Amino acid sequence: MRLWIRRNLFRTWWDGVLTLAFGALAVWVLWTLVEFIFITGRWEIIEVNLKLLLVGQFPAESLWMVQGSVVAITFWLAAALGGKPRAPEDQVAWPRRIWDVIQRFGLIIGLGVLLVVLAGPTESAPLALAVVGALTVGRVLNTTRHRVSWLARIPAIIWHLVLLIAPIALISLTLMQSELSLWGGFLINFYMAIIAIVLCFPLGVLLALGRKSTLPIVRLISTTYIELIRGAPLFVLLLLAGVALEFFIPSDVAPGSVFRAVTVFTLFTAAYLAEIVRGGLQSIPQGQLEAGKALGLSTVKITFLITLPQALRNVIPAQIGQFISLFKDTTLAGAALSIVELLKVSEAITKQDDFLGQGYIYEALAFVSLLFWVGSYVMSRESQRLEKRLGVGQR
Repeated sequence: MRLWIRRNLFRTWWDGVLTLAFGALAVWVLWTLVEFIFITGRWEIIEVNLKLLLVGQFPAESLWMVQGSVVAITFWLAAALGGKPRAPEDQVAWPRRIWDVIQRFGLIIGLGVLLVVLAGPTESAPLALAVVGALTVGRVLNTTRHRVSWLARIPAIIWHLVLLIAPIALISLTLMQSELSLWGGFLINFYMAIIAIVLCFPLGVLLALGRKSTLPIVRLISTTYIELIRGAPLFVLLLLAGVALEFFIPSDVAPGSVFRAVTVFTLFTAAYLAEIVRGGLQSIPQGQLEAGKALGLSTVKITFLITLPQALRNVIPAQIGQFISLFKDTTLAGAALSIVELLKVSEAITKQDDFLGQGYIYEALAFVSLLFWVGSYVMSRESQRLEKRLGVGQR
């Protein structure tokens, strides 16, 4: 240990000065943060307005649909995304398993506990117990599937579709039974991000294939679209969607602000994703294509069976980075389209009579930052885990 410290921190006198200076700065920053969280922070503004921050003005009588969607999604993740049982020689000790779970989901668990404490155990305990129960049942079902022979023979796509029935039904019911104008807070950020990610991925792949196409008209249209969208700032596109759209479409038939935001996020992210996928396609050796042609495969089969799967695997880090950027960019919808998303709610609650002019903006922004940081960090960690399982950069 002493040798490592000497080699890495105090190799020369200048290294020692920098180590002491930045070490002191790090201690001061850490102490300031701890002091703000546990001593000086006035978190009553978060406790009072927690519902507004999470779901906005979503009708209280319909909250069961949102809670049911959370429980159903948790069950699907636990039941569908678990890995196969390890071979006896690959089994790891329980302490290691617990540590792996903490590394993967510790932040989400900690955030859930924090929200339970802020909301009050009596109000949030049923939801917390339901989530824990969904996780447990999902894991048991996943283990049973791999151990029961007739369940193991069910194709993965059918297994996923069956498990997705409940989440999709509840999410669809939520969208149909409540007005989008009443949605707000982190709920609208989450839904806009998820829907835009689901829609932009196939569009981005098609644009990347179109730009690589040998058909001139297809290549020209794809290239023009990508360059035009990538050359415009996202905030400007959101402003155009909110202001200029009604110059071309009558206001009584124009889509709502949430629909406009999701459309802009989808079109904008798809252009960047297309360039990411195109880079992955260019990384595939020419010999892969020649081998496919030698086997007598058509161009479509070569693309979708050989080159595209490898390209998508090679650019997993860049894809997840773009999705994380999209998740954070949903806060721009509040300023450009007046959507009552999380950041806008955090600014509004500081103007309430009980908190006006008292500097509560720091606590509000800290809570907003925590939610987005946890979501972004978990996506990043899961991306790294997926890269390791697929051997990205190793073979």
